[in-house]
Amino acid sequence: MTTIRVVWGTGTGPTEMAAYDAALADANVHNYNLIGVSSVVPAEATVEAVGTASDLGPAGNRLTVVQAHATAAGPQTVSAALGWATGPGPGLFYEAAGETDASDVETRVREGLSAGEALRDWSVTDRSVRSVSRTADSGEYAAAAVLGVYGESRSIV
Repeated sequence: MTTIRVVWGTGTGPTEMAAYDAALADANVHNYNLIGVSSVVPAEATVEAVGTASDLGPAGNRLTVVQAHATAAGPQTVSAALGWATGPGPGLFYEAAGETDASDVETRVREGLSAGEALRDWSVTDRSVRSVSRTADSGEYAAAAVLGVYGESRSIV
């Protein structure tokens, strides 16, 4: 059985990419090549909110993720949210992010999950949302990220 770990982080930096890298470092997924997937939870997987990733393998490996992330120049607040709906079969992730507060992205995630559930004939019994926010001062960038990490990393070569 695969465990999808939900991790999150925020960061600031002198550039957009530096802030995003700092947010990934806060979640401990900054040393991997992230491979994005759409938002389906396989039937045989479980989802667990852990905050910070454990060691998922050697640096430079590929790591399969679904992610919500936002970056902006200050003065500005960015927020990201990832929600998941699971049950006895397959489930869904839904992500939202932007230059807004956590309550806004959480609302958008809940609405997205409801819309996604309406498109599918799946039994969904559990729903969760995790969000983070960060404010950048003038002259710096802020980033917020929430990721669902599918299993362990794998060699990229």
